[in-house]
Amino acid sequence: MSEENEEYVEEEEEYEEEEGEQGEEVEATGSGEQGSAENEAGIGALKDVADKTFDEVRLPADVVSAAQEAWSAFLSSASSREAAGEAIYAALFDSAPSLQSLFKTPRSVMAMRFMNGLNNIISVMADPKQLKIVVETLGFQHLDLEVTVPRVVIFRDAIVDLFDMEMGARFTSKARAGFNAILNYVGGAYIYIRREYAVRIKIINTSWKTANNKAADLMDQEDDEMAADLEAKEAEEGEEGEDGKQDKDDAMGAAEGKDLAQTSGEAGKSNDMRVPTTFNEMFLFNAAVMGFGSSTWMQLILDQFDNMVMNVANSYRLQEECDVLSLVLSKYKGNINLGEFKAVMLASLRSLVPKDWNSDHEVAWSWLWENVERMLKNLLGKPAVQERALERLIMSLTEDAVNYLRREVYKRFFALAPAGQDYFKQSTTRLYWIADKIVEMTLEIYRDPKKMVEDISALGLRHVGYAIPTEFFAPFVSGAVEVVRGMTTDDMAEDAFRWSLTLISKILVRTILEGSTIVMKAIN
Repeated sequence: MSEENEEYVEEEEEYEEEEGEQGEEVEATGSGEQGSAENEAGIGALKDVADKTFDEVRLPADVVSAAQEAWSAFLSSASSREAAGEAIYAALFDSAPSLQSLFKTPRSVMAMRFMNGLNNIISVMADPKQLKIVVETLGFQHLDLEVTVPRVVIFRDAIVDLFDMEMGARFTSKARAGFNAILNYVGGAYIYIRREYAVRIKIINTSWKTANNKAADLMDQEDDEMAADLEAKEAEEGEEGEDGKQDKDDAMGAAEGKDLAQTSGEAGKSNDMRVPTTFNEMFLFNAAVMGFGSSTWMQLILDQFDNMVMNVANSYRLQEECDVLSLVLSKYKGNINLGEFKAVMLASLRSLVPKDWNSDHEVAWSWLWENVERMLKNLLGKPAVQERALERLIMSLTEDAVNYLRREVYKRFFALAPAGQDYFKQSTTRLYWIADKIVEMTLEIYRDPKKMVEDISALGLRHVGYAIPTEFFAPFVSGAVEVVRGMTTDDMAEDAFRWSLTLISKILVRTILEGSTIVMKAIN
């Protein structure tokens, strides 16, 4: 049995033991404080992980209020939002070290994601519709993770135990019941979405393939029709040749002129009305017909749309594409209405997949774009603000501060990953140059995202030859973020540095993994 299977079996056994103990306790007492609070609040349906359905849930107002107050108290007790995220991260992985293998993101970044995710969920607990949307979006971003009931229980209990330890009596029975209920709901939703929405992913993948093949078929069909028209025309001209010689001589000049004009007109019309042969061409054609021809921002999305569709079930790659796209769109001067893209996208797909298209396709593609749209909307507007904040920070650094940054980045990295020292044996001058280049790249990716993505991809391919393990990128990012955090009080600048450096590391890691083929290794 593999190590992963053994860990999974252990999680199942722990989960069954915990559930059994909880059941015995309820049977023995029947009126414990937590049980009475849950019964009083009327949230018995969420006492366990609910993964059979995914509907809107309305929690009692007093339970929601208690949970939100507890969350605010927890954030207030921490020295910063980053510290709160680190506490959640530590509590989770201390209770279940085996779960660390599920997360590839640097610790400091993952800690902030836990914190921000919980904050988004808790803040909308009182609004069933908005809560469902937030949870569905988060579930969409976890499609490639194997979320199970035992793992949800481990996560839930780790969070609740952390709050109990940090807040003591302030963490009331109603607050506990609220957190248990909401975490059971979220965890169950992740499981449901991954299981049930797999059908939608399959529909998207197959119809996308059909759409691209259909485009090629349309081109072949157009060529066949043009050939048939040409043959018919030649046959007509042959019949005319059998007419009387006098009629032919009298009409020759006029006929030739007429035929030439007609042929030229048909050729021009054929060129103007050429059938689109790719999805992008069909999209741009429909955009023009639907009155969106001047919305040039759609082309920016089209450039990355294929990667987004092909990686719909790969949350890390899809998030990377959305991050890069948000940077590209931030440079567009004009209004952007993402809903218009959906309308043109569906119209184009209906044209390219006419035989198979049905309501399931409509639902699946709408679901894909609505989730992508929400991810983009969460990012739109931020890059410009982050760029200015990061630029202010970098321009304000003195020579001493720059030298401190250079030294501390490696000091923190080697503390987090001692084996990394074997790969950084260059001179101090060279190491300082690398540190300066990394800081420069974090700002340049905001300024010119397209060029930087190309440069980073090229850098990643060179790293294939360096044979540097990708496991070192996460601790390097965490170490660099920790250093910058200690050098500024500007939360926006720190967030900008963390976000851009994380994106850079994502692109590097992906490029290295994709480029680590036998051929590339042989070339290098």
